[in-house]
Amino acid sequence: MRFLKERRGVDFELQPWMCSDEGATYADVITIDCAALSPFVAAPGDPGNGLPLAATLATPGDALAAPSSPQPQGMTMSTITTKDGTTIFYKDWGPKTAQPIVFHHGWPLSSDDWDAQLLFFVQRGFRVVAHDRRGHGRSAQVSEGHDMDHYAADAFAVVEHLNLRNAVHIGHSTGGGEVARYVAKHGQPSGRVAKAVLVAAVPPIMAKTAAYPDHLPIEVFDGFRKGVADNRAQMFMDVPAGPFYGFNRPGVKPLPGVINNWWRQGMMGSAKAHYEGIKAFSETDQTEDLKAITVPTLVMHGDDDQIVPIANSALKAVKLLKNGTLKVYKGYSHGMLTVNADVLNADLLAFIKG
Repeated sequence: MRFLKERRGVDFELQPWMCSDEGATYADVITIDCAALSPFVAAPGDPGNGLPLAATLATPGDALAAPSSPQPQGMTMSTITTKDGTTIFYKDWGPKTAQPIVFHHGWPLSSDDWDAQLLFFVQRGFRVVAHDRRGHGRSAQVSEGHDMDHYAADAFAVVEHLNLRNAVHIGHSTGGGEVARYVAKHGQPSGRVAKAVLVAAVPPIMAKTAAYPDHLPIEVFDGFRKGVADNRAQMFMDVPAGPFYGFNRPGVKPLPGVINNWWRQGMMGSAKAHYEGIKAFSETDQTEDLKAITVPTLVMHGDDDQIVPIANSALKAVKLLKNGTLKVYKGYSHGMLTVNADVLNADLLAFIKG
């Protein structure tokens, strides 16, 4: 990729990250050969903070050549392709011989939501794996398959690809539903799962049904769908700024970085995946999944969860599990894995080692 910039009286210093040709100088024309540099990823010292380099140098009349190839050299991502042709992005850190911990994120986020856990456990010698659900994060924005069956099958595709065994699967919110379906339908039958953890998780079901008449009315989730359809960007600011982390509670100080990071992750994904995923996390009855799970399962939930009420989820889920343990966190929010990571990580470690 080659960027051309007329001088126009603008002086700036060439930096090593600009990938300049041998002996290049800035004069009337600056030539920067950046074949190995993605135009949309910030390099160290990038004055554009991740904007295309052309944008940081641009003045009217600038010319920008088209990329020489769609995939810049030296830029790789770990992905697998599922049986239905969907590309799933994943992270795989730590010793390949260590016990694996697999993390399943919530709606509408990505594997980045597990930063505090991935670093904590990889630093303690575990192999940590986290993937972006289809339509979320860096995985393919496919049209179909936004349901618990596909979510679980995609997770199993990652597990098989990496040949993970004796794994602990940890799921948050929608990811907890994914874990329940995965363990029941794939993990236990294949003998690859050792333990499971459901954190602020949606099972057995969020929406009101004949079997669960005290659960949330469907109108609540219709409101979610309307928010995604009408102004997803604003909704994805309002949710983390308000109930998700409990920042709407008196005396709780909002954390702008946490709010912005939630928004960033959400906006990376597909609006269609997010819209259809609401039905998946709210209307999927996972009673039978929970009954089928026999491995040791820890259920963790905050009693001030404003997103997934504890009475409709954890308190019922633990009674359906054959080998479940419930741990309730007084005053903790739905986003406790982020804002209370020190407490949650220590309890997760104790369960995994126990």
